[in-house]
Amino acid sequence: SIGRNKKSVVLDLKKKGAQDIVLQLCTGADVLLENFRPGKLESWNLGPLDVKKINEDIVYTRVSGYGQTGPYAPRPGFASACEAMGGFRYVNGFPDRPSVRPNLSIGDTLAGMNAAFGTVMALFAKEKGRGGQTVDSAIYESVFQLMEGVLCDYDGAGLIREPSGSTVTGIVPTNTYPTKDGKAVVIGSNSDALFKRLMNIMGRDDIANSDLYDSNQKRVKYQEFLDDTISEWCLQRTASEVMQKVDKAAVPNGLIYSIEDIVKDPQYLAREMIEEVEVPALNRTLKIPGISPKLGSTPGKTTWAGPELGFHSRQVFKDIMKMSDKQLLKHVDDGDILWPQDDMDQLDEIRHNL
Repeated sequence: SIGRNKKSVVLDLKKKGAQDIVLQLCTGADVLLENFRPGKLESWNLGPLDVKKINEDIVYTRVSGYGQTGPYAPRPGFASACEAMGGFRYVNGFPDRPSVRPNLSIGDTLAGMNAAFGTVMALFAKEKGRGGQTVDSAIYESVFQLMEGVLCDYDGAGLIREPSGSTVTGIVPTNTYPTKDGKAVVIGSNSDALFKRLMNIMGRDDIANSDLYDSNQKRVKYQEFLDDTISEWCLQRTASEVMQKVDKAAVPNGLIYSIEDIVKDPQYLAREMIEEVEVPALNRTLKIPGISPKLGSTPGKTTWAGPELGFHSRQVFKDIMKMSDKQLLKHVDDGDILWPQDDMDQLDEIRHNL
């Protein structure tokens, strides 16, 4: 879904002719988005100051590992390293082993979301007459913003939040509980009322009504006992049976889904979160995530899944930029424009018509 509804051209930005094309495209653009290492676009004469000379109202959005300023700015920044520096890797995992990485590049996604949000704020400011501006999204900062009260815990009480496996420090009970059919259900009965309802549905009125467990502060002291009690109850039931009973008590819970579970789930399907699109290069359809969040009046839609590299070269350079055939061929011959190899017939046609 990364290429959804986008147009694609390929330019060699090291070449002056390609740099000129980018500046021409920026003339009428609202936003330029880039994720090169800081300073790289300036070296190609495409930095914010260069672009604002030809479009002072453009929103220039930059995504990098460590931001455009500070001592770490020049470093190459991958999500893995930035998740470590942002603090996420420290709290993720189990106390008795090295930090665990989720099988995803969460930092990249977070930085992209921050960049999108910052871009929308900048466009809103532009509509208010504030002009264009630069949006600077750093991966490590995007991860750091995910860290909830970790900083306040440290500064206010000297506490360093440690990894805690599948639990959350200071909130009991909330955990992942295996079931007898080999699945696992997450149950979060964090508040006093939720905890009491969970114990009642489990048939443990003795725990539900005990003064030992009537507040979260007290329950923290008995975390191991309470988790063991819930685990034992869940292991006697299938995941479906556990969820039905816990749902009846109106306690938040959820099966841990694989992607196979997701594509079959009625909630995903009802909200059109599983789309199917044509992918000509594969000669088949492919499922992609639907659009979220859902907007009431302008929900948006997937027009196409995403192009092959350079697929829209003719449309962009000739129809949008109004390049002459002669100009287009010169840029191609000079290596400024990298024409798609599977569309060379179209380029030959342009040469033939000159």
